[in-house]
Amino acid sequence: MLTILFDGIAYGMLLFMLAVGLSVTMGLMNFINLAHGAFAMVGGYLTVVLMQRLEVPFLLCLPIAFAGTALLGAVLERTLYRHMYKKPHLDQVLFSIGLAFMSVASVDYLMGSQQQIMQLPDWLRGRTELWDGALGMGHYRLFIIAVCAALTVGLQYVLAKTRFGSRLRASVDDARVAAGLGIRVNLIFAATFAVGSGLAGLGGALGAEVLGLDPTFPLKFMVYFLIVVAVGGTSSITGPLWAALLLGIADVAGKYYMPKLGSFIVYSLMIAILIWRPQGLFVRKGGR
Repeated sequence: MLTILFDGIAYGMLLFMLAVGLSVTMGLMNFINLAHGAFAMVGGYLTVVLMQRLEVPFLLCLPIAFAGTALLGAVLERTLYRHMYKKPHLDQVLFSIGLAFMSVASVDYLMGSQQQIMQLPDWLRGRTELWDGALGMGHYRLFIIAVCAALTVGLQYVLAKTRFGSRLRASVDDARVAAGLGIRVNLIFAATFAVGSGLAGLGGALGAEVLGLDPTFPLKFMVYFLIVVAVGGTSSITGPLWAALLLGIADVAGKYYMPKLGSFIVYSLMIAILIWRPQGLFVRKGGR
């Protein structure tokens, strides 16, 4: 049972890393980006290509995956996304899901439809057994937990304690007044979108070995990203983190104890939570 809990926490931290960029764009920028999973897929394929074809070390692939998808996000934000910020949410949904389908078709054409295999370094393989086998900790899952925990602390600090975070909140609350005070709102939004895309790419690089990687990745996990954001709320980073952990533990435990039900347990839990708290588990008073 401790092993299931550990694997569930690792899975939840990975989901949080994949979904936190969507939480930022929805909660702070008020933009619904259903193509968020496409950036995660790009990060995963970038890592696989660098490792398999160019023999780049795994640890070096992770910052490259972040930087590459962040750059892609910045370019798309400047050329496509910024025109949709003031559009109705239905227009945003149709636009972004169209991009998701285009990314699926493009990757299928360029890379093929087969599942990608990522060979981890030797030091990330294997498990460590504690307490006479009561707790089995996979080395790679332990690595995922450590990386995601460090990034979560860093992201929370940037949003809450830095000048960039305060300027971002001001730009969201009233872009016109913020621009009048000298804040470059367009640049703030572009940087925020790029970082959110980069985090998705990093999550895709970390999750390629655990979740699998093929061209349908953006569509396969789109619902999971939305569940994390909907259940956790979009007014803070803490909410999606706890929602992702809850989702990860419930999913792993459900598939182990009741495999025939599949994802039924996760969806049932989501429905129950949203009936109880429609705005999400963690919403500040007065939060949007």
